[in-house]
Amino acid sequence: MSSVPAILRPSAAWKVSAVRRASDYWTLTKPEVNFLVVMSALAGFYAAARGPLDWALLASTLIGTLMVASGTATLNQLMERRPDALMRRTSLRPLPAGRMPAMHALAFGIFLSVGGGLYLLAAVNALACILAMSTLLSYLLIYTPLKKRTPWCTFLGAFPGAAPPLIGWAGAAGSLSREAWVLYAILFLWQFPHFLAIAWMYREDYARAGLKMLPQDDGEGRATMRQIMAGALLLLPVSLLPTWLGQAGTVYLTGALLLGLMYIHSGIRLAMVRTNTRARRLVLASVVYLPLVFALLMLDKSKM
Repeated sequence: MSSVPAILRPSAAWKVSAVRRASDYWTLTKPEVNFLVVMSALAGFYAAARGPLDWALLASTLIGTLMVASGTATLNQLMERRPDALMRRTSLRPLPAGRMPAMHALAFGIFLSVGGGLYLLAAVNALACILAMSTLLSYLLIYTPLKKRTPWCTFLGAFPGAAPPLIGWAGAAGSLSREAWVLYAILFLWQFPHFLAIAWMYREDYARAGLKMLPQDDGEGRATMRQIMAGALLLLPVSLLPTWLGQAGTVYLTGALLLGLMYIHSGIRLAMVRTNTRARRLVLASVVYLPLVFALLMLDKSKM
């Protein structure tokens, strides 16, 4: 028998409650988004690294980036808790569902954001810190408020959304080059088919919450589909630039070409038949495309 008095042993209800609280904090960080953030920062770091890989510096760069991204996601959900409560797909999140006080989320978000920024400053370099904190501020102070005001929010939000490869590159090199901006451009253009497909799937939810995520007066989706196709078509040649610049070889070139054509094909299918099923398939194509393109870039990195 345990020597701990029964009155001091945690009850089953307390254990369940603790697990639920931990799960809610985990949900606030948007781990599914952070996977792509960390993958993009890793690609930027690896592409910029010269000589033997500094594993400690890489780990610090990714940890700091993950902390800032998690803090940004938490503060974003805090700011959007009221519209989230009006949407079916977000109404069960911790804040709109009332499972967590707003002040707890605020403290958690500030801790992650400030802690991540300071960690990048101390363990990586000032440029990585500046890029990460600038991303946080522009996402929270520009993109998030504009979602209720103008469909241009998607375009403006793509600028901070594409920053992770720059943070990774800065972590390795301490500066940015044109090759770094090519990675930024790949992620920038990738976002339009990805996010607009999500917005099309949940257009009724967004309308209910008053969020202007799609072009105005676009009930049939023609303008939305044009933007999706523009993003996918522009992404293809931009994604091939690393080979032209000497960053990668023919393996990357072939893979990026095939993946780009797959992305375009998924966009065309949605544009032809604008159903939620095809929008979901485009979202799936997007989350397959990005990690594979960046993985190919790392695997076929040229020795420079």
